[in-house]
Amino acid sequence: MISRTAMIAMGGNSLSPKGEAGTITQQFAHTRETLDGIGNFIERGYNLCINHGNGPQVGNELLRMDLTHDKVPPLPLGVCVAGTQGSIGYMIQQSLQNKLRDMKVDREVVTMVTQVIVDKNDPSIKDPSKYVGARYPENEAKSLAKIFGWSIKEQEPGQWRRVVPSPMPEYIMHGKSIKALVDRGTIVIASGGGGIPVFNDPTGHLEGLDAVIDKDYAAAKLGRILHAEELWIITDVDNVYLSFGTENQEILRIITTSDVEKLYNKGEFQQGSIGPKIKAALHFLKYHGKKVVITSIPCIKDALEGNAGTEIRNEA
Repeated sequence: MISRTAMIAMGGNSLSPKGEAGTITQQFAHTRETLDGIGNFIERGYNLCINHGNGPQVGNELLRMDLTHDKVPPLPLGVCVAGTQGSIGYMIQQSLQNKLRDMKVDREVVTMVTQVIVDKNDPSIKDPSKYVGARYPENEAKSLAKIFGWSIKEQEPGQWRRVVPSPMPEYIMHGKSIKALVDRGTIVIASGGGGIPVFNDPTGHLEGLDAVIDKDYAAAKLGRILHAEELWIITDVDNVYLSFGTENQEILRIITTSDVEKLYNKGEFQQGSIGPKIKAALHFLKYHGKKVVITSIPCIKDALEGNAGTEIRNEA
């Protein structure tokens, strides 16, 4: 058995794919599918920390607030992030515990409610860019935006979504506790949804902030705290592509940090989707990281064997 640590970032869309209603039954089913892939890490003896996105789920929470605001006191976005940390963490934790029982592996799984310090003056606060919630045709999105005061943007041609602020994580709290658990073999689910955004007020006390942190960058930061050798970003595409979505799209299989950074700086990677993942990969590899793999759930096993996904490494 090898002994290495992997930080795994699971997309919120992997649990609630676009085009589905996102019922809890569907989300549990997708969680179990995802954890079939995670089982491959367990078989290889990895120490694991998992975080997850929450874009579809927190967007639905906000919509519930809007639709019931005259009946039930609404909750701020930061509290909704905390809520989805608990609910998604529960789905992952329970499903993974059952997976471990099926594998006859005696390891504990814990979910840690994780606060993440951000800059309350981060430029993104005034320029919302993080997509949350369902996708809508333009007319419906604009109608909802007018009713509820949403900020909206077109994510894909003809597909509009609500956007909220997404500040960069500056410091992952509870890092020592998470590392202590991971190092002893406990599988930890932490910084879910990127973490609950907080900042230090003038008195040195923590205050919440209404935003959603980029979960991939939070995973890169947390992976650094854990001294993880590997960061796995699990998304809805099998690989990273050049010229994605065109006739000339080309799979990137193995690439160095210097080459991928040049492509990033040229604007090759779409900022609304793969761009932040590349930025997170570069941050992780700048410190203790040995490699970053970007792939989809069905390709995890092959990617572990070096036969799938996109692998980013430092120069030899």
